[in-house]
Amino acid sequence: MEPSQITPNDTAPNVVSDGKMNVPESKLPAFKEPADFRASLHWRIFRIIAEFVDGWQFLASFQKTITFFGSARFQPGDKWYEEARTLGKMLVGEGFGIVTGGGPGIMQAGNQGASEANGQSIGLNIKLPVEQRINPYVKESAAFHYFFVRKLMMSYAARAYVFFPGGLGTLDEVFEILTLIQTKKISQQIPVVLVGKEFWSPIHNWLTESIFKQLHAIDEQDLSLYTIVDTAQEAYEIVKNAPPRDDLFY
Repeated sequence: MEPSQITPNDTAPNVVSDGKMNVPESKLPAFKEPADFRASLHWRIFRIIAEFVDGWQFLASFQKTITFFGSARFQPGDKWYEEARTLGKMLVGEGFGIVTGGGPGIMQAGNQGASEANGQSIGLNIKLPVEQRINPYVKESAAFHYFFVRKLMMSYAARAYVFFPGGLGTLDEVFEILTLIQTKKISQQIPVVLVGKEFWSPIHNWLTESIFKQLHAIDEQDLSLYTIVDTAQEAYEIVKNAPPRDDLFY
């Protein structure tokens, strides 16, 4: 089955809908490749190429998307879960599809908002040995073996990036996106919105006082590559007019 054909209603045994594996990445079971030809470095090269091809082919069907990042640990009813859900609904009203990592927490919240507004709810999830980790609100999905391929696909072609509070994975993703913009690998016209002043302001202060003023390790203009807001409404006002991508990616 092609990735673009996978829906929550499919009954294939590798698609999880009961939430058993819908947990943060750090809680997923370890997986070791079998000791056969598929574990060879040569075979992995072709597997990686195939994942890139399938991922780009899948994303080509969606012309106007926003990618959500954030903690997989938030539950329905939590403040940031509900803000992400609200923002997903609002952006669907502007014709955007919502792309997430397909898992729980903020990912599920964004997909839930998009699904409830009858919009494109897209999940780029991780393959497990027997199952796929995917939340029940994803309407269309692609699955990846390699985390680094999946991460690239989550950033590829999005018109804006919205980051909610999160852990090491979220911080990794935000700094990678900011580095790509800083080094002009992707357009500086792409909005990067950090939602949650209580969470992001201390990081901004550290970047300003220690990394910029004390160590001179970044330029002052690097501090303007992102915008910190506190609500879904504020994020919506920034993101709703995000321009089409016209840059060459990577």
